[in-house]
Amino acid sequence: MPFRVSERAFIAFKRFQTAKTALSPYICRRQKCMGMKTVSKLFVGAAVVMAAAACNPEHFFGMRGEKVDTEGTLAHGMVVLGERLEDPYSVKNITRALESLYPTKAGTIDVSTTDLYVRFLPDGQDQLDMLESLGLEMLDHPMDYAIVREGDWYHDPAVPEENITWQYCVVPPDFEFPANILYEIIDRCHITEHDVISRAGSTDIDCEAVEREAFRLTGNEAMLEDVPFTRGGEAARPSGRITVVDGRFPSSEEGVKGVRVACNVFVKIGQAYTDADGYYQINKSFSSKPRYRLVFKNSKGFGIGLNLILVGGSVSTMGKSSPQGYSKVITSSDDRSMFSRCVVNNAVWDYYEGCKTSVGSIDTPPSNLRLWIFQGLDASSTVMMHHGVGIDNTKIGETLKKYLGDFAPLVKWFLPDITLGLKGRTDYASIYGVTVHELAHASHYRQVGKAWWDKLVEYILVSYVTSGMQTYGNGGDENAGYCEVAEMWGYYMQSKLYRLRYPDGASMFGTSWWFSPQILMYLDNKGLNRFSIFKALMPAVTDRGKLQEKLLSLYGDEFKTQINTAFNRYL
Repeated sequence: MPFRVSERAFIAFKRFQTAKTALSPYICRRQKCMGMKTVSKLFVGAAVVMAAAACNPEHFFGMRGEKVDTEGTLAHGMVVLGERLEDPYSVKNITRALESLYPTKAGTIDVSTTDLYVRFLPDGQDQLDMLESLGLEMLDHPMDYAIVREGDWYHDPAVPEENITWQYCVVPPDFEFPANILYEIIDRCHITEHDVISRAGSTDIDCEAVEREAFRLTGNEAMLEDVPFTRGGEAARPSGRITVVDGRFPSSEEGVKGVRVACNVFVKIGQAYTDADGYYQINKSFSSKPRYRLVFKNSKGFGIGLNLILVGGSVSTMGKSSPQGYSKVITSSDDRSMFSRCVVNNAVWDYYEGCKTSVGSIDTPPSNLRLWIFQGLDASSTVMMHHGVGIDNTKIGETLKKYLGDFAPLVKWFLPDITLGLKGRTDYASIYGVTVHELAHASHYRQVGKAWWDKLVEYILVSYVTSGMQTYGNGGDENAGYCEVAEMWGYYMQSKLYRLRYPDGASMFGTSWWFSPQILMYLDNKGLNRFSIFKALMPAVTDRGKLQEKLLSLYGDEFKTQINTAFNRYL
């Protein structure tokens, strides 16, 4: 649903007021990171905070991750760096290794710069987005330091906490650096992949041997693994499978679909997307154990946040593993954050796949959809702020100003499309259900547009602050029809898709509300499927009566009796 709130949200908001002093460092940090949009957006987003904050404020600000597991590899919190190591992939060290192994040839072969090891210091989210749009695989910590403790994020102590930290990556030597983003070239590197040296002038240079010698000469020999290599390095290209288990189907492991698997050893970075069954193969080979991580920026274009910095996709760090590859079976009893992200990832993937079928289609959500997960909240929303909803709606700003006061600046870093509150949702099925509900709204948004959705958001917010904290109001206020149509569709789709996945689940969601999603399920049972119903959700359909008229105009010849019966049955 566009917003889910409860009386506890109001209590939480009061707690926000009493905790203002404690929260001010977080607010200040995000102000500089995300930048100002418009005053109206401030109020809308702060309302999202209020609507979503159905528990203690410390849960909302739990962005630094959950409790750190110092014993295992699945760790949350800040990465702890050790000593700086000498990079075996620098041009200098590869040249040394070549001279050590092939002294008679070294002087005749030019060890070229294949990659630049660089770091960027983006000034705000827009610049960070620009770097991501260039396809750079960035880490928020340096790659040439020992990792004392794994984690989800890092912040350089030399960078003010209110600013985005340095972002480290490798780029081609002819990379065109954006003129307005601060950067530093740390080193010039030669990554021994695909016989680069051999092509430079010799056919009998063992590139893997040169790489391993560079590790030895730089004091990193202990990292090397005794792994057989082919001359092309194919045997060492990591591969594996990432799966997640649905407790309703305990014997079946489902691939984590379209998620990015990334790994690195020093500045040598490899990545790949999993296929629909969770299999992947990294595009680089390694002589030592890479550090693996799942990056939840899906190949279909949606991203699941958030870590400390509000970027397009969260990262679940998995630690070091074999250069042959890494596989993982994720269950609900494993790491909570990783499990939730994988379930949401698969629910979104499946929803996108199900939008286009041989019997009909539904608009997929807008491109670059941004979903955020909050483990400590039980509220969910489809606010579509990343796509501009609420920016120009002055009525929302006027309505919320006296209620939000000093907390309006929170929105400067709160620009999601969908928020998912997973408090109490510990199993695959419950996470799946709430996710597809919100995705159904996102499809509806794409068909009706921003102006329509502004009316919906306005209605829910105004009813919340003026009608005794009723989530959807009582249906009698101005613009209630927008909520009526949206939630009929959202709860119907949640019920329909839930039943398709879990045939034994007879749940019909949302039946206690005044907008009666049973109407659409009744029509579905009579042969008017979800694809046909979606065609009726046009911008002019702004209440129950107009929805009935539209359905009759589209399908009255065949379904007139069923349509009229459905709407009359659930008055």
